Amino acid sequence: MDNHNSRIGLVLFAVYLLLYGGFVFLNAFAADVMETTPVAGVNLAILYGFGLIVAALVLALIYGFLCKPTDEEIAARGNKQ
Repeated sequence: MDNHNSRIGLVLFAVYLLLYGGFVFLNAFAADVMETTPVAGVNLAILYGFGLIVAALVLALIYGFLCKPTDEEIAARGNKQ
């Protein structure tokens, strides 16, 4: 089970790394793109930053859902005590 959880964690980390890498890449090489204001006068850098925060929360919820113990695992832990 631990290997399974680790694998899921690494995949979700890779997803977030790609999202964050895109943010850094845009800031480093296309700063003018980040200055655009697509919604209500808020620039893309702010929207992307909030998007990263929301993405981190969503990925954490996905991890928690995918890695929750099964009933059999809970019963096995109870028998060990």
